[in-house]
Amino acid sequence: MTNKAPTTAAIRFLKREKIPYSEHLYDYEEHGGTAVSARELGVSEHHVIKTLVMEMADKSPIIVLMHGDKKVSTKNLARQIGTKSVAPCDPKVANKHSGYVVGGTSPFGTKKLMPIYVEESVFDLDKIYVNGGYRGFLVGIDPKVLSVALDVQSVSVATE
Repeated sequence: MTNKAPTTAAIRFLKREKIPYSEHLYDYEEHGGTAVSARELGVSEHHVIKTLVMEMADKSPIIVLMHGDKKVSTKNLARQIGTKSVAPCDPKVANKHSGYVVGGTSPFGTKKLMPIYVEESVFDLDKIYVNGGYRGFLVGIDPKVLSVALDVQSVSVATE
């Protein structure tokens, strides 16, 4: 593993918007998810936020930011955002929309501008860790900057 954080589209976005962040590199494990990153960083998995690219019934993409230790109720999400259905995007399609490789998807600096929905309890935390646009690289930020830097909507769709 390298000690130098990569300069990704997400990092360029954070710098351009003058958003304070901390860089956290860790050894990425295929299919390890937020459990691995939380363990490697020594933080609660609840504070590691997944960036999920999903699609609505009309196939238009959306991003959902969810606690690492929770799942998204797609049925509740569809109801709350007023669409017939929501489903996870095929990884290849997700990569096209975001410009990132699945496992390294950041909500910052995406290739395509997509609606972003954030689990409302994320805003209750004092610090969160989201992907920095590269597998094995998270950025630590104040969750309040999400609603300043991005056009986000709060939703309540977390399940165990």
